[in-house]
Amino acid sequence: MLPSPVFTDGGSLLVDRIIAALVWLWFINLFNFMDGIDGITGVSAFAMGLGTFVVLGLNTLDPAGAFQGLAIAAVALGFLLFNWQPARIFLGDVGSIPLGFLLGWLLLNIAASEHWPAALIIPLYYLADSGLTLAARIRRRENVFRAHREHFYQRAVLAGRSHATVATMILATTLALAGLAVASTLLGPAATAPMLVAATVLVGGLLAWMCWPSAGATDSESHR
Repeated sequence: MLPSPVFTDGGSLLVDRIIAALVWLWFINLFNFMDGIDGITGVSAFAMGLGTFVVLGLNTLDPAGAFQGLAIAAVALGFLLFNWQPARIFLGDVGSIPLGFLLGWLLLNIAASEHWPAALIIPLYYLADSGLTLAARIRRRENVFRAHREHFYQRAVLAGRSHATVATMILATTLALAGLAVASTLLGPAATAPMLVAATVLVGGLLAWMCWPSAGATDSESHR
């Protein structure tokens, strides 16, 4: 159902579809793994949904996909009313896995529509946090299937920041990434490198902030 090849332009369509399926499956899992504090999945789904809505809606690239992105953003916003710290309801696997499935599909459609920079930029924080954490655990030869609290957002909470503060920073960053993705789509290939560099700097700054100890943090705050 994808409009064109995603990863193997001019190559085997079967190989391309296998790679796309594996990337999609990976994204579903990382989206689920990142659901670890109040509000994080809600703000991320809202910002990513909004980003896919604008990108897919530009020049009627994919009107149906654009509406789906907007629907995800609206649902996530409603969910946040109950999931913001202190959360009263939680997604669990039954919520985060379908969200990863749907957003992953929309991002694959953006990539298949020759706007792969936008498809990479929109979820870049999630890709960086989960990817770097996984790489570090593999390097230390840890069991990557075992639960842990080593993601950057978890380090930020352990460093003394509240769930709400961390989620707000992730929201601001992901909205900014969505803006860069839209800019890369509007400005064309010439803007690819600058937008990717800007997105990398933005995410790098967020990860550094998450690792920096919070001034005046108390033990109770750091484990909240």
